[in-house]
Amino acid sequence: MTGIRLTAPAPGWAIDADVVVVGSGVAGLTAALRCAAAGLDTVVVTKARLDDGSTRWAQGGIAAALGEGDTPEQHLDDTLVAGAGLCDEEAVRTLVTEGPDAVRRLITTGAHFDTTDSGDIALTREGGHHRRRIAHAGGDATGAEISRALVEAVREAALHTIENALVLDLLTDAEGRTAGVSLHVMGEGQHDGVGAVRAPSVVLATGGMGQVFSATTNPSVSTGDGVALALRAGAEVSDLEFVQFHPTVLFLGADSEGQQPLVSEAVRGEGAHLVDADGVRFMLGQHELAELAPRDIVAKGITRRMHEKGTEHMYLDARHFGAAMWEQRFPTILAACRSHGIDPVTEPIPVSPAAHYASGGVRTDLRGRTTVPGLYACGEVACTGVHGANRLASNSLLEGLVFAERIAADIAEVRPPRTEPAEASREAGDPVPLLAPEARTAIQRTTTRGAGVLRSADSLATAAEELEALHREAAADAEADGAKAVVPGVDAWEVTNLLLVSRVLVAAAREREETRGCHWREDRPDRDDAHGRRHLVVRIGPDRTPVVHRTETAAFPPVRPSD
Repeated sequence: MTGIRLTAPAPGWAIDADVVVVGSGVAGLTAALRCAAAGLDTVVVTKARLDDGSTRWAQGGIAAALGEGDTPEQHLDDTLVAGAGLCDEEAVRTLVTEGPDAVRRLITTGAHFDTTDSGDIALTREGGHHRRRIAHAGGDATGAEISRALVEAVREAALHTIENALVLDLLTDAEGRTAGVSLHVMGEGQHDGVGAVRAPSVVLATGGMGQVFSATTNPSVSTGDGVALALRAGAEVSDLEFVQFHPTVLFLGADSEGQQPLVSEAVRGEGAHLVDADGVRFMLGQHELAELAPRDIVAKGITRRMHEKGTEHMYLDARHFGAAMWEQRFPTILAACRSHGIDPVTEPIPVSPAAHYASGGVRTDLRGRTTVPGLYACGEVACTGVHGANRLASNSLLEGLVFAERIAADIAEVRPPRTEPAEASREAGDPVPLLAPEARTAIQRTTTRGAGVLRSADSLATAAEELEALHREAAADAEADGAKAVVPGVDAWEVTNLLLVSRVLVAAAREREETRGCHWREDRPDRDDAHGRRHLVVRIGPDRTPVVHRTETAAFPPVRPSD
């Protein structure tokens, strides 16, 4: 245990539970529902409202071998290919074999997927998949439907939920085992200000970290809080260098920042073409699946063409769909495009890659256990080994679903006793100095320039230097006599989390001197299987700097020494 923690007031209130789940997407709410069904006193903590996470923004769907002639083995093969040699095959096999029944249980929970005229689940195809196996809802509103169903189920089950709450740090007992979390509740309600949920099992389901980049498809709440908490608690993270950039994000201008509208891969799955300004389909000949190649290949293809043409975006042409198909199959995307003055029915859509999904995260085993006893992780915040170097399209919702159920089963089986949180250790030194909220833009722009779609030794070195300078300046300001201290608050805590996550991401990207999956090094364009088929595991050292360890094989080491 590191004892490292954020600068924050002491908790002024506390509640007790068996399990606290942090996050309210598909992973968090599934874990919470399963824990509650097992008789565990479960509390759900979420940063905004219950339905404000990344899940509701998922357009394409959820992948599972549900169609006639499809098999988990075929789904496994496509996942392994997309993962570029770094998937944990046992984790992938778990995902694809347990996935179909997990989707059926989701339907039983109340999720309604689109169906064919015969009543079967309608399936589409996305990049990297050789079969139609993507179940969708509302045309292109799958995440919103899944979120709706799970939120309704949580409310019907009368689970204790704490909304508008930013989790701060993990609480541990005298033995170093999980004992709950500290959190700050924003606004009115049963709880307010900094408090604690004391529980022997904590499930991190906090979603992604896309806000470390200037432009992302992630919502504003995706500031890497779960990864930062885990790092401060002494947990290991892995594969954080593998950030997937979605190839087709609506281009709103070179200076556009924050959350950008996504144009789902399912649009290409239904036959849309990527073209340049001259109408040339540039993905033909680059991969056997052309526009439906895995996302890293399509993102690279778009970026290369942009460089060749000296332009800031390419185009997605789906005019041949016609108005009826656009309105029925992709109503959300159609409305988003039209709100920005683009009509896909009559003109190509300008698109460019933007940060989308973290394939890495807090390292777990197949039961969702991290390297800290009692701390679990699932969904985008976790690194289960399923995604390897590049997530296969629509595997994310499935991963959250399958591994959330596994976590709940493990907690229900173990049922650890409640223990008292220990006082913060004096040996840990002062809490982490907070950054001023205005540093957020500097972090995002530095990470985007140095560790965006294209990376190099020089760009990463510059990014590391600039990020470390921000880290040193915050520490110096905290120690300086007469310096104006940063007031603890949501904005300061978020930007401090962003800095930690970005420092670790850049440290891992510098260490991976090859191009693999969605990690693209301009100066190292080839895969290096002799040295690169290894995972980079990172923890925070006593001096609060990232310590990067390369595994000896492509397999993850156990999360517990006794395993």
